[in-house]
Amino acid sequence: MFRLIGYFFGIGAVFFLGVAAIAAVYLANVTKDLPDYEVLNSYAPPVTTRVHATNGALMAEYARERRLYLPIQAIPDRVKAAFLSAEDKNFYNHPGVDVTGLFRAIVTNLQQMGSGRRPVGASTITQQVAKNFLLSSDQTMDRKVKEAILSFRIEQAYSKDRILELYLNEIFFGMNSYGIAGAALTYFDKSVTELTIAETAYLAALPKGPNNYHPFRRVEAAIERRNWVIDRMVENGYVTKSEGDEAKKQPLGVTPRNRGSYLFASDYFAEEVRRQIIERYGDNALYEGGLSVRTSLDPRMQVIARKTLQDGLISYDERRGFHGPIKTIEVGGDWGVELSKVSAFADVPEWKLAVVLATDGKGADIGLQPRKEPSGKVAEERVTGRIPAEQMKWAYRSARGDRKSAKSPDGVFNPGDVVYVEPTETQGAYRLRQPPRVQGGLVAMDPHTGRVLAMVGGFSYAQSEFNRATQAMRQPGSSFKPFVYAAALDNGYTPASVIMDAPIEIVAGGQVWRPQNYGGGAAGPSTLRLGIEKSRNLMTVRLAQDMGMDIVAEYAERFGVYDKMYPVLAASLGSGETTVLRMVSAYAVLANGGKQIKPSLIDRIQDRYGKTIFSHEERSCEGCNAADWENQEEPAVIDNREQVLDPMTAYQITSMMEGVVTRGTAAGKIKLDRAVAGKTGTTNDEKDAWFVGYTPDLVAGLYIGFDNPAPLGRGATGGSLSAPLFNTFMQAATEGTPPSKFLIPEGMQMIAVNRKTGMQAFEGEPDTIMEAFKPGTGPADVFSVIGGEEYMEPEEILKNSPQANQAVTGGQSGLF
Repeated sequence: MFRLIGYFFGIGAVFFLGVAAIAAVYLANVTKDLPDYEVLNSYAPPVTTRVHATNGALMAEYARERRLYLPIQAIPDRVKAAFLSAEDKNFYNHPGVDVTGLFRAIVTNLQQMGSGRRPVGASTITQQVAKNFLLSSDQTMDRKVKEAILSFRIEQAYSKDRILELYLNEIFFGMNSYGIAGAALTYFDKSVTELTIAETAYLAALPKGPNNYHPFRRVEAAIERRNWVIDRMVENGYVTKSEGDEAKKQPLGVTPRNRGSYLFASDYFAEEVRRQIIERYGDNALYEGGLSVRTSLDPRMQVIARKTLQDGLISYDERRGFHGPIKTIEVGGDWGVELSKVSAFADVPEWKLAVVLATDGKGADIGLQPRKEPSGKVAEERVTGRIPAEQMKWAYRSARGDRKSAKSPDGVFNPGDVVYVEPTETQGAYRLRQPPRVQGGLVAMDPHTGRVLAMVGGFSYAQSEFNRATQAMRQPGSSFKPFVYAAALDNGYTPASVIMDAPIEIVAGGQVWRPQNYGGGAAGPSTLRLGIEKSRNLMTVRLAQDMGMDIVAEYAERFGVYDKMYPVLAASLGSGETTVLRMVSAYAVLANGGKQIKPSLIDRIQDRYGKTIFSHEERSCEGCNAADWENQEEPAVIDNREQVLDPMTAYQITSMMEGVVTRGTAAGKIKLDRAVAGKTGTTNDEKDAWFVGYTPDLVAGLYIGFDNPAPLGRGATGGSLSAPLFNTFMQAATEGTPPSKFLIPEGMQMIAVNRKTGMQAFEGEPDTIMEAFKPGTGPADVFSVIGGEEYMEPEEILKNSPQANQAVTGGQSGLF
């Protein structure tokens, strides 16, 4: 008997040793190429980049995986409890593998064998970390063995809290959200600290299969799984039974977060920031780097800029007539379903899509586009309204030329026409609207720093993503002239220099160019001041010809209007192409006293660890960070920016452009309680209408024009179209700020001169103006005219100037 027992024992021992040897060989083979779990030390997952306005408001987020990394200390205990209850209640007790749970899973799988059900897993949180970070998701025995071995090693190398932190920040929750912080924002638009028991339990239910518990497509399954998690939280003592029962009564309450721009009206600005970050750091840094971007956007000013440009575009467009309906649909059945299929502008919430149901002589009955539920289902409620005749009279005229002007709403609409409407103050009454075909761009900037405070690139970003403030290359027209005059003032001319305003012919390449003033005519000899105030083309061409276009081109490039300017005389009238942003930046140099500035939409960029990797502020401040006060001098900010224009020249051109506002082409259009300078611009055939101007602390510029340049219509000038919009914007943007005046540089002389001749005025002489002169310069002693040899009319000059009369009768030379 003992011999038999010994025999069987020997066989068993040999079998055991054989199995052990096979197992050892298998494990050696499996573990020889195991991933290095120490890479978890340098875990840097793809994290969402967030873009903020200057006040900290969130503008936009960019990510391939919507994730915000949270350290374990920032994750509430209730959130941890929900995941432990749902995934691994023995997490803080097992060594990496839960043997009890594994045994239960084996038994369950044996019982379900042949049923076609998916095998039940028994992976711990540690095992899931091993799989997600280091292994594939293959359902094989080799992978499960590797997972178990790595789990033991991970448990020995890292604390339980570190493992849980990795897990909660890595897992996928569906709807392109990764990590608990990203999921809380995506599903409930909340931070993790704001989540309720029910919300936390639902998020804890998702890692098992986000699509299986979709909040809109599988609501019942989602609630059932959420309630199961709540029961486990009660069972494990994390919440009381009464709290659990109350939580199970709650609906899912999922409110998906907007995926686009979050700050109203910031779409164009945010998109330009996105492009700049990609250009500077690349796609991966933007979509995976977790950058924190602080922009220069002023939210209040941005809303003002948007409304200003939109109102201007709408006003111009409505004067040209009605373009017709957006679309036509059937209204015989449920018009709400058909209308819901038409896309509206998401960034123009003031407008609603509506379908015309019926018309009569006094207005049109409309049905408003029904709202869509988060699931995508069209709401059953139908809202109707009416467009009174007085709210659509502008549409009686057809912009398409396919009909005569209508006399009532009957002649404008047909049932089924889809149009935009805007609510009026009268309940149930709406005003007809239409997306304008004309476009434009507007930029506002701090002239002292170059920080872009507001930017609007068109009527609607949803209508067109093309940014007309930064991407549209347009002719600036006469708004370029200040740089011609600045070049002259910097090279020996004065505001009182006189140029002939008379016809001129330029022959080049066998062709003759005959520029003209807007509206025709000529004023004869006139000062530089009058030339810019009245925007005289003939004077500008003569001035550019006299000093040389190479100088003009040099200054235009120095100011940043163009990268390379072709030095032909036509370019002195703004025939080159540039952008609104460049023009505003160039005017900022005039406003700040001649200091070069770099326009910037971004103040600062920090990486995922909070380290600043970019700062727009380049000025230095020695002593600003002194540890103690030791009677040292007050710290001073050192401005090392290049001086690209004499401060006195900057003031002279500013003073001359103040005249544009008070007496020139913008007279009566701009009414501010502070000093303001600016210049109108109108291109050939009125294809673009510009105005760029500034106060001592704010520069703004805009243009209006069709994307495919076409005439805006006779009289559609910078003074009539754009200057009033500049005024509207500036009035609102500067409201509540103290008024200020442009500072006169020290040493500059203010001398009274005759407006017509530019010569020093006698006491009591009419039609004079105080003009600014640099040291060593002053009014001319002898009346002379640049480019006026063959056009001088001495009698006219003598009649208008006592000084010129004295010069001529006294026999002095120089009268041309």
